[in-house]
Amino acid sequence: MGDVTLTIDGRQVTVPEGTSVLEAAAQAGVNIPSLCYLKDINEIGSCRVCVVEIEGARALAASCVTPAANGMVVHTNTKRVREARRAVLELIISNHPFECLTCVRSGSCELQDLAEAMGIREIRFEGEKAQHAVDESTPSIVRDPDKCILCRRCVSVCEKVQGVSALGLAGRGFDSVVSPAAELPLNDVACALCGQCVLVCPTGALSEVDSTGAVWEALGDPSKHVVVQTAPAIRVALGEEFGAVPGSIVTGQMVAALRALGFDKVFDTNFTADLTILEEGNELLKRLSEGGKLPMITSCSPGWIKFIEHFYPDMLEHLSTCKSPQQMFGALAKTYYAEKAGIDPKDIFVVSIMPCTAKKFECTRPEMRSSGYQDVDAVLTTRELARMLREIGADPTELEPEEFDAPLGIGTGAAVIFGATGGVMEAALRTVYEVVTEKELESVDFTDVRGFEGIKEAEVDLDGTVVRVAVAHGLGNARKLLDMVKSGEASYEFIEIMACPGGCIGGGGQPIGTNTERRLERIEGIYEADKALPLRKSHENPAVKALYEEFLGEPLGEKSHELLHTHYTPRGRWHWSK
Repeated sequence: MGDVTLTIDGRQVTVPEGTSVLEAAAQAGVNIPSLCYLKDINEIGSCRVCVVEIEGARALAASCVTPAANGMVVHTNTKRVREARRAVLELIISNHPFECLTCVRSGSCELQDLAEAMGIREIRFEGEKAQHAVDESTPSIVRDPDKCILCRRCVSVCEKVQGVSALGLAGRGFDSVVSPAAELPLNDVACALCGQCVLVCPTGALSEVDSTGAVWEALGDPSKHVVVQTAPAIRVALGEEFGAVPGSIVTGQMVAALRALGFDKVFDTNFTADLTILEEGNELLKRLSEGGKLPMITSCSPGWIKFIEHFYPDMLEHLSTCKSPQQMFGALAKTYYAEKAGIDPKDIFVVSIMPCTAKKFECTRPEMRSSGYQDVDAVLTTRELARMLREIGADPTELEPEEFDAPLGIGTGAAVIFGATGGVMEAALRTVYEVVTEKELESVDFTDVRGFEGIKEAEVDLDGTVVRVAVAHGLGNARKLLDMVKSGEASYEFIEIMACPGGCIGGGGQPIGTNTERRLERIEGIYEADKALPLRKSHENPAVKALYEEFLGEPLGEKSHELLHTHYTPRGRWHWSK
């Protein structure tokens, strides 16, 4: 393919053949507004906000689906274009609830931003509005169809990126609605609850279930000892909510902000991420030596777990039996920590700060009560934490850094990299290699499992035993990988799968505006945080060593099995079929 040269608003630009007018304009420094467009994912020209005038053409053209051509002359801001865009936007707004003051997306709503940019102060078109019930059937995601603008971004990301197809377009004309199959509640279809749909929704039609009220109530209850754990990915994303550069590491400031909210103890999920590596690594070695089910697949990502339960229930035996670090933490907070602190576990309220909407579902699973209580009581996304901090006027980027509390606040660099795709695999290899070979690694960086490729493969020599490993991120890639394993096309001993593109740094609970560029910047921050820590191998964590000596006994032991391991549940497959 060659290049084409065109003129946009008097500026000449040369782009590769096949480039859309919208993308060509961006390269020329001209911003064309859009609502439905997502590069390579949703290019359907449905919203018509991106129309432009092309000399020689009778009708205005949707720039996102119009290919650039040699000699084309494009005008993006003529009176005709501006009036058409305003009319389209007014029509969209005319069927939209006027709830900006109370909407969770106020301030991060693309529809609101466009209305402001176009100077819309009144709506000329008034008529009947669509009315649909709010879907609050899941513990993770709320659907408000009345706020949907039918852009179908969520449909495309669910189908093309995640390979789930939990959402689709139902009805016709004014009765059109984006919904689960047969307009069922979201909880009744095969949805992974990963929240990627929430990240791409331009309005408040999709949002996380708000748990801030439950957390405020617990913080205000003097009978409750409220502890909080923070996932690795939060420390490189929270700053974005307060204007920091994506990938900025705000670990210490985040700790200070959580103390300002009133938490009794501020702990780190990195502690149980290290613990996960000890349990999971030993589980892998046991399967390798005793002929257990291989490949063994990681179980840290709850969206991935729900996906395999729906779509590949015949492969559940391949999953590690380890709980996720979040759930391990909850179980230990209400047993080990309760015992050490002399607190009745019924009075301990465990809050998790997670980059993930599926974690809200995970903490409600009936299997997650091995302590005798619900392991984790409430999960907040990065966005919810930011809202709570804004409520008290605390900006973590302006606070002096503080340290996590001991003993559940001590973690290694291996735990930090759990936040990026390939991180769990790399952390496991750092430990498994040294346990098997009894040799110290010359370099702890297993770069073969890093990067943003959808599926990555590597081989690791464990003193003569070659272990084949694979890493996948995004459920669409997980599907490809599982199909390869089932067909015999590929053979591995160990697989890491994360539900979200980029891993947890790209989770469905992360700041709105998450895209590939921001994911890459957060991944860079994750590896910087790893390098900055004095300990970078999970088996060197002194607090984890003490945990085994004082409480658990040994990896895969009776107490570990009781508190830190679980089982999984085959589920139905009801979803939109294509």
